Amino acid sequence: MPNLLVGLDARDDATVYRLNDEQAAVLTVDFFAPLVDDPYSYGAIAAANAMSDIYAMGGEVLLALNVAAFPEDLSTDIVADILRGGADKVFEAGGIIGGGHTMIDKEPKYGLCVLGLIHPQRVFTKNSARPGDALYLSKKLGTGIVTTAAMMDMATPRHLEAAIESMARLNRHPSHIVREVGAHALTDVTGFGLLGHAFEMAEASGVAFRIEAGRVPVLGGALEYAAQGAISGGESRNRHCWQEKTTFQDGISDELNSVLFDPQTSGGLLIAASPEQGRELEQQFSMSHLSLWRIGEVVEGQGVTVVR
Repeated sequence: MPNLLVGLDARDDATVYRLNDEQAAVLTVDFFAPLVDDPYSYGAIAAANAMSDIYAMGGEVLLALNVAAFPEDLSTDIVADILRGGADKVFEAGGIIGGGHTMIDKEPKYGLCVLGLIHPQRVFTKNSARPGDALYLSKKLGTGIVTTAAMMDMATPRHLEAAIESMARLNRHPSHIVREVGAHALTDVTGFGLLGHAFEMAEASGVAFRIEAGRVPVLGGALEYAAQGAISGGESRNRHCWQEKTTFQDGISDELNSVLFDPQTSGGLLIAASPEQGRELEQQFSMSHLSLWRIGEVVEGQGVTVVR
């Protein structure tokens, strides 16, 4: 199917289908169970997370459908707050919610099916990183650790609030800057953690990634909570999947390793850009008062190496 530009044969963030010479549709779906207690924040985070895949492809959100499951006895006020959180976040993204589907389930689940638009010749994928590129990350890591700590009554309100703010923050404007400046490869860091998504991008591009652990930005409290055992099941699965595919330099702490494997919800963009593009990205992010961290480089070879 020549009009299916990105489909099942590529491990990218969303499906892309060419409509005409000027427009392509970008489609994705994502939903999950609550990871914070506040229903409005849960809805906003789930929506931001679902829309992030559109931004990771370089697209713009147009339309979304609610995907939800709620217990029969769940308060209608709670349901309304979840849906309001999602709707407000879609409105912030410049899109609209046009409907959706809800079913009864014992555990609440919420997310979106999202439709976006993109120019068919301006699609960002994971498979074009080049040796010599710089690697950038646009959000701090550790959301899985902090929210797990909160479930264990270990997290301080300040640390949890910072994690919620990060997860609810859209990748929309960072994606705009990347589209304007250009980059060789782009993805967002979500459930596979930084190392999993880095490995996918490196493998798809036929290169190796060298990540400097000391440059990786970490949410407040994440290292402390990791040391206290606030490790999610997703971190363990990521470690099992990616540990043997990653080379670690001696001297990197167990807590920082946990952060690198930690599954992220609505994480930041991982960008591979040429040195010239990188300098422009740094300038544009700074002018927009947005965070951006250079965390490594692309080199010849295979796999991911983490150095101090």
